[in-house]
Amino acid sequence: MPAKKPLTASSRGQRRTQVQRRTATRAALLKAAAEVVVETGVRSATLAAVGERAGYSRGIVTHYFGSKQALFQALAESSQSGFVPGIGNMPPGLDRLIALIDGYIRSMGDGAVAGRAFLLLWVEAATSPELSAVFQERDDSFRADLRTDIATGIAEGEIRAEADPDATAIAVLGQLRGIGMQQLLAPAALDSSQLRHVVADQWLRALRR
Repeated sequence: MPAKKPLTASSRGQRRTQVQRRTATRAALLKAAAEVVVETGVRSATLAAVGERAGYSRGIVTHYFGSKQALFQALAESSQSGFVPGIGNMPPGLDRLIALIDGYIRSMGDGAVAGRAFLLLWVEAATSPELSAVFQERDDSFRADLRTDIATGIAEGEIRAEADPDATAIAVLGQLRGIGMQQLLAPAALDSSQLRHVVADQWLRALRR
């Protein structure tokens, strides 16, 4: 059996390039999926339409994601990853909670296609068994982060001891999702630059010890 050839600098460089190409293709497909969902609606979005929008065939969408449900799951995860820049570098507690609330409303006000697609998928999940598990997981994760901030703030004496981490996390998430839906349906009716300060201050006054 012939010995394997050692990797050369050229072959290592080619492998990195292949990984980069796959990453770029995947990102292009997710971007196209968000655009198709926003323009045509969740139920009308097809793998063929996503492939065409990205400049590829339906086959490559299936190759990367396998199914429409898996594509939407990846879109939900990618659209929420890094949605509020800088939060990941902050320690849990009241400051991070307020920064998250402020940044979430600011990001929604930017009208990014990915954020709008996430909300449309989130609403569809209420009546779609294929999507409900995906978005239950996303909301569970969001609530868990909020609970961590609140519980840490209580432990450190920043937040009132009588605050209930679970109930407060549900209330914060509900308010943010509701504001996002209003922004989606009637963007001209909301001044996000002002609203984000009002809501952040509301929670600061309600929770601060």
